[in-house]
Amino acid sequence: MSTPSDAQESAPGPLAGVRVIDLTTVVFGPSATQVLGDLGADVVKVEPPGGDISRAAGHGRSPGMGHFFLNANRNKRSVVLDLKDPEHRDALLALCAGADVLVYNIRPAAMQRLRLGYEDVRAVNPRIIHAGGVGFGQSGPYAARPAYDDLMQAMSGSANLLGRVLPENPEGDRPTYVPINFCDRVSGLHLVYAIIAALYARERTGVGQAIEVPMFETMSAFVLADNLGGATFDPPEGGMGYSRIVTRGRRPYATRDGHITVLPYNDKHWGEALELFGRTDLARDPRFATQAQRSRNADAVYEFIAGELAKRSTAEWLELLADTDIPHARINAIEDLPDDPHLTAVGFFERYHHPHEGDLLRTRHPVEFSATPASVRRPVPRLGEHTAEVLREAGLDETTIGRLAGATSPNDKP
Repeated sequence: MSTPSDAQESAPGPLAGVRVIDLTTVVFGPSATQVLGDLGADVVKVEPPGGDISRAAGHGRSPGMGHFFLNANRNKRSVVLDLKDPEHRDALLALCAGADVLVYNIRPAAMQRLRLGYEDVRAVNPRIIHAGGVGFGQSGPYAARPAYDDLMQAMSGSANLLGRVLPENPEGDRPTYVPINFCDRVSGLHLVYAIIAALYARERTGVGQAIEVPMFETMSAFVLADNLGGATFDPPEGGMGYSRIVTRGRRPYATRDGHITVLPYNDKHWGEALELFGRTDLARDPRFATQAQRSRNADAVYEFIAGELAKRSTAEWLELLADTDIPHARINAIEDLPDDPHLTAVGFFERYHHPHEGDLLRTRHPVEFSATPASVRRPVPRLGEHTAEVLREAGLDETTIGRLAGATSPNDKP
C-alpha cells in the first residue's frame, strides 16, 4: 500500500478550474461528483442542516463520518444551507452565479418548488450546466416516483436475470439483488460523462444547458445491451437474453478444494483447453467446433469444463493455466483485495491521515492520465466545514455569512 505524495495531492487534473455546486445525496449523485472532484473540479457540496443522510451509514469513528460517506465524498467542500429558507436559497443562487455546473438528485418537481429549476438558475448564470440525476424521464408516467438502487435492480430486469441463473434457485423464480449499489454507481458514471460532454459543448458554443440522467432508462439500456437478444429484430428472431450468460452454467467452477474462473473464449483458447484437459477428440464435435457453435451450446460447454476442473485442486489449475493463454483467475473475496499483488504494485490502496478521523485507507482514482492526473486534494469534509469560506468566495457580506453559517453549521465559524 502507498502513501500519497505531495505531488499527487496537488495535481490539477483535467477539470481544473471547473466549479461544481453539488446538491446530491446518498450514492448516485455523490459517486459522480467525487469522480468530477478527482478529475480536478472544485466541488462544493451543499447539505441540509442535518447533512447528507449517508453520513450515518456504515462504520464510523465519529458522528456524521461513516465509512459509506467517506468513500463517496472526498475532494469536496461542505456548505450547509436550508434551501427552503429564501435567504439560503438566494445564497445558493449566488454560488451558482460563479459556477459551471449545478448537480442535483432531488426530484425535479421538488427543484421547481424550491425555485431552483433550470430557468431559475439560468437567470443568474446562462452558461451553467444544470444536471439532474433523476429516477425516471420526466415525460413518462413514473416521473414522480422515488428511485433507489433496489428499485432500479428490480425494475430494470437485473434482479430477475440474477435469479434465473442461481443454481440454488432451480425454478428461476427468486429474484436476487447484486450486493453492490450497482444501479446507483452505473448511473453515476453516466452522469459524469453527461456533465463532461455538456461542458465540452459549452466550450464550443458558449451555451449552457439542462441535462437529466434517468436511472430507469439508463439501467434498462445497460441490461438490454447484452440481453435484447432475438427481440433486436423485427419481427423477433427468438427470445430475449444472451444464452452464453443467462445460464446457471456461467459461474465459478468448483475445483477439488475450492473454485476458479476459466474462460476459453476464442478458438485458440479452446484448442489449448482441450489439450490441457487431454480431450483433443472434442475438436471435431460440432457443438464445440467454432466460437459461434460454442455460444449456441453454452450449457454443454460449461458442463464439460466444470467436469474437467473438478479433477484437480485450485493451486494445480492455476499452475497449469499459467503456461497457457487461456483467460483464468482465482476467485477473490473482497478481503483479498488489499493484499492483491497487482493492486499493491500499482499503488491502488493509499493510507492517509484525515485531519479529523485519523489514519484511514482509501482507493485511488483508477484512471491514468499522462499529463493531467486525477488526485485527492481534499479530505472528506465535516458537515458545514467550509460554509463561511465558500460564501465569502461568492461575495456575500460578513454579516450575512455570519447569520447563515451560524444558523446552520456548528462545525464552521466565519
